[in-house]
Amino acid sequence: MADITRTLFLHHLRSGPTSWVRHSAGGKVRREGVGLSFRFRPRTAVLSEVPSDDRELALVCHARTIDHAELSVPVGITHRIAEPGLAAQRLDFGIDPRTGRWRGSPLDALATLLGELAQQPVLALLAGTTLQAALAAGPDPVQAAITARLDGAERLAELGVAVVGVRVLAVRAAPDLERALQTPTREAAQADADRSTYQRRADAVERERAIAENELQSKIELARREEQLVEQHGVNARRRAELDAAAALVAAEAEAGRAGLAATAEADRTRVLAVANAERVRSMGLAQAAGEEARLAALRDLPPAALGAVALRELAGKLPSIGQLTITPDVLTGLVTQLTARPEGS
Repeated sequence: MADITRTLFLHHLRSGPTSWVRHSAGGKVRREGVGLSFRFRPRTAVLSEVPSDDRELALVCHARTIDHAELSVPVGITHRIAEPGLAAQRLDFGIDPRTGRWRGSPLDALATLLGELAQQPVLALLAGTTLQAALAAGPDPVQAAITARLDGAERLAELGVAVVGVRVLAVRAAPDLERALQTPTREAAQADADRSTYQRRADAVERERAIAENELQSKIELARREEQLVEQHGVNARRRAELDAAAALVAAEAEAGRAGLAATAEADRTRVLAVANAERVRSMGLAQAAGEEARLAALRDLPPAALGAVALRELAGKLPSIGQLTITPDVLTGLVTQLTARPEGS
């Protein structure tokens, strides 16, 4: 909206940077352009202000499909007035020279025109299709139809209006119909969720079974290893006993060998001692025999009386001890006679 400053005779207008202003007086155009600032006579001036910036128009198009289903299509249209001079001639963009406000509602009229032009292709497109097909196709066909219709609209060209862009957000059914259409999807999703739950439970049971089997296999393996351990202990004990027996046998054989060596040594020593004793006895026997031979040789030459005395002496040496001895005169006389008698030829 233009900014108008009122004075006593002349008013001053200052437009915005995106507003196109035309000043006419007496049926002639005095000035026109964007971003103007000038003074004018309020009694004779005719002012028009046309916005030249991009504007957004949001509307909802309602249509019925071939199977009598109500659909709503939210549409957004970006447009601008590319030729403000044409628009000022075809639409009432005149402003009050005292307040700067539009005398009419030109933008509402333009919005109504755009809405009607956008509604026509939507109705034509959706009227020839079914609900499922329209929902499945989505907003792209509708957007293309609206864009083609607005780009070729002669009415917009006459007004100098250019459509910058068209946006179709969605193609929607009525709320109750949309809920009904969503029911199979919800049911399918619930079925998938239930299936996933059952599958998860089945997987859990399968994992528990696998865990139980693993535990059982572990116990079986543990028992088998314990059995192997017991058998190995038995083998080790038997081996230890065999080794101990072998060691004892070796020790016994060594002890027997030592005993045999000792016995052999003792036998050799005994034999040597026996031989030595025998040699000593033989030597003593020989010595005794030699002595006896010498004594006999010495006694051989003695007289009979001397031999008798020697015999008595030896006999006396071999007789037991006599406590009392009685010698008669006859015995004593005979002995003395024998002792004093001289041998013959002495």
